[in-house]
Amino acid sequence: MVQAEKTSIEELTSQIKRLNSKAGQMKMDLHDLAEGLPTDYQQLMDVAAATYEIYRQLDELKQQLKKLESAK
Repeated sequence: MVQAEKTSIEELTSQIKRLNSKAGQMKMDLHDLAEGLPTDYQQLMDVAAATYEIYRQLDELKQQLKKLESAK
Protein backbone atom coordinates (compact mmCIF):
# COMPACT_ATOMS: atom_id res chain seq x y z
CA MET A 1 0.00 0.00 0.00
CA VAL A 2 2.89 2.37 0.67
CA GLN A 3 3.99 1.92 -2.95
CA ALA A 4 0.44 2.71 -4.17
CA GLU A 5 0.40 5.90 -2.08
CA LYS A 6 3.79 6.90 -3.39
CA THR A 7 2.67 6.37 -6.97
CA SER A 8 -0.48 8.39 -6.30
CA ILE A 9 1.58 11.21 -4.80
CA GLU A 10 3.94 11.13 -7.78
CA GLU A 11 1.02 11.08 -10.22
CA LEU A 12 -0.71 13.98 -8.48
CA THR A 13 2.52 15.96 -8.39
CA SER A 14 2.97 15.39 -12.11
CA GLN A 15 -0.64 16.37 -12.86
CA ILE A 16 -0.28 19.51 -10.74
CA LYS A 17 2.90 20.48 -12.57
CA ARG A 18 1.23 20.11 -15.98
CA LEU A 19 -1.90 21.92 -14.85
CA ASN A 20 0.16 24.74 -13.30
CA SER A 21 1.79 25.34 -16.66
CA LYS A 22 -1.56 25.37 -18.44
CA ALA A 23 -3.10 27.61 -15.75
CA GLY A 24 -0.28 30.12 -16.11
CA GLN A 25 -0.84 30.32 -19.85
CA MET A 26 -4.59 30.74 -19.40
CA LYS A 27 -4.02 33.49 -16.84
CA MET A 28 -1.84 35.33 -19.35
CA ASP A 29 -4.46 34.85 -22.09
CA LEU A 30 -7.13 36.30 -19.80
CA HIS A 31 -4.83 39.18 -18.88
CA ASP A 32 -4.11 39.93 -22.55
CA LEU A 33 -7.80 39.81 -23.37
CA ALA A 34 -8.62 42.15 -20.48
CA GLU A 35 -5.95 44.62 -21.54
CA GLY A 36 -7.41 44.73 -25.04
CA LEU A 37 -10.96 45.47 -23.93
CA PRO A 38 -13.36 46.45 -25.36
CA THR A 39 -11.93 44.61 -28.38
CA ASP A 40 -12.92 40.91 -28.34
CA TYR A 41 -15.16 41.40 -25.29
CA GLN A 42 -17.35 38.59 -26.68
CA GLN A 43 -14.62 36.09 -25.74
CA LEU A 44 -14.28 37.33 -22.17
CA MET A 45 -16.83 35.02 -20.52
CA ASP A 46 -15.51 31.90 -22.29
CA VAL A 47 -11.87 32.65 -21.46
CA ALA A 48 -12.74 33.58 -17.88
CA ALA A 49 -14.80 30.40 -17.40
CA ALA A 50 -12.01 28.20 -18.79
CA THR A 51 -9.46 29.97 -16.56
CA TYR A 52 -11.70 29.52 -13.52
CA GLU A 53 -12.14 25.81 -14.27
CA ILE A 54 -8.41 25.14 -14.61
CA TYR A 55 -7.69 26.87 -11.29
CA ARG A 56 -10.57 24.98 -9.63
CA GLN A 57 -9.09 21.68 -10.84
CA LEU A 58 -5.64 22.74 -9.68
CA ASP A 59 -6.96 23.57 -6.21
CA GLU A 60 -8.73 20.21 -6.02
CA LEU A 61 -5.57 18.30 -6.98
CA LYS A 62 -3.49 20.23 -4.45
CA GLN A 63 -5.99 19.37 -1.71
CA GLN A 64 -5.85 15.67 -2.69
CA LEU A 65 -2.05 15.79 -2.61
CA LYS A 66 -2.07 17.43 0.81
CA LYS A 67 -4.37 14.68 2.17
CA LEU A 68 -2.15 11.93 0.74
CA GLU A 69 1.01 13.51 2.13
CA SER A 70 -0.48 13.97 5.59
CA ALA A 71 -1.65 10.34 5.62
CA LYS A 72 1.92 9.06 5.23
